[in-house]
Amino acid sequence: MTESKHNITVSENAAGQSLNRRLYMQLHCFGNCTDIDAVSAALESNVIQGVVYADLNDPQGIAVLACHEDAEFFVDTWRKTLNSEAFTTLVPKPELTMIGRTYAIGYERNLEHVLLSKPLGKVTNADNQWAIWYPLRRKGAFQQLPADEKRAILMEHGDIGRAYGEAGHGTDIRLACHGLDKNDNDYVIALLGKELTPLSKIVERMRLTKQTSEYLEKLGPFFVGRVIWQSKG
Repeated sequence: MTESKHNITVSENAAGQSLNRRLYMQLHCFGNCTDIDAVSAALESNVIQGVVYADLNDPQGIAVLACHEDAEFFVDTWRKTLNSEAFTTLVPKPELTMIGRTYAIGYERNLEHVLLSKPLGKVTNADNQWAIWYPLRRKGAFQQLPADEKRAILMEHGDIGRAYGEAGHGTDIRLACHGLDKNDNDYVIALLGKELTPLSKIVERMRLTKQTSEYLEKLGPFFVGRVIWQSKG
């Protein structure tokens, strides 16, 4: 038997751990919503782990977020929920649909916590009342850089996020969406916090990094919203 030169695994691996579990998150946005309470009730009655947001940029706009480990959930329970009575008069905004999965970088000490409970806890944390969600795609040139240079570029980005987080101004969720996003994006990012201004400041500060200024092919579109309903994390 010929041995493959590729080390193929679908598990998430870090620090000697291996876990074939991850959390999928999908955001759907709608207009023409005049009864946001009915939408919230639909998610609650279907035991959806997620959030309902009021759209900052559309007075009749909302977004609904669902989180689950099993991809089958999104074409079964979640699909049925989105086709239920509470959604019949809403107008979908497919350009703002986002989906991604949690992933391991390689140094995580507790994979189950990082991949499952931590991101779910962030979106359902009552302190995180504001959210900015957006996809991004890196330029192919980034992948051709030496490993040390890529690491330094990512560290610059990460240090800014940590600084804002340690100051209590916000937190983030990073999801991979390779092959899942219809626009061929690489990642979906969520910035979450108690107030909106610090989240906008994070985006502004990130514009100055080497990754954003030189190695991003595409950023956005952005959804900005405030929590109306959250499941119990």
